Amino acid sequence: MTVAGAMASAPIPRQAPAGTQGTVTDEEARAMLRAVLNLFAKWTLRREEQRVLLGGPSDRTFQRWRAGEIGPLPNDTVFRLGDLLGIHKALRYMFTDADRAYGWVKRPNEALGGKSALDVMLQGAPSDISRVRAYLDAERGAW
Repeated sequence: MTVAGAMASAPIPRQAPAGTQGTVTDEEARAMLRAVLNLFAKWTLRREEQRVLLGGPSDRTFQRWRAGEIGPLPNDTVFRLGDLLGIHKALRYMFTDADRAYGWVKRPNEALGGKSALDVMLQGAPSDISRVRAYLDAERGAW
């Protein structure tokens, strides 16, 4: 078979439609939310802390989410979920002991001005969560 013939029979790699790279489907967002709610339990967060980290949904919406009734999520919430899961992933890479990884978010940290990661994230802006994730990613990158 010639090179041209081999190329003609090779499948063409599929690419995501233009403008969709990085988008999250509703199904993926629901899975992310379920994972983050489980993570919050591991972090032993109070209900109000959880709501702040999720972008301040109403108590009724939050109750529905916890009951598994999850409709389309706002983009802000999806971005927050991505960063929270990124934080979890980084901590699990950094600590072999799961309890240390889960407890890290509440321990004071010099690099965060003596505040805990949770204190920083609870300031409420999505950038506060991103700041903690960026710190952890930088720490992991040095390895």
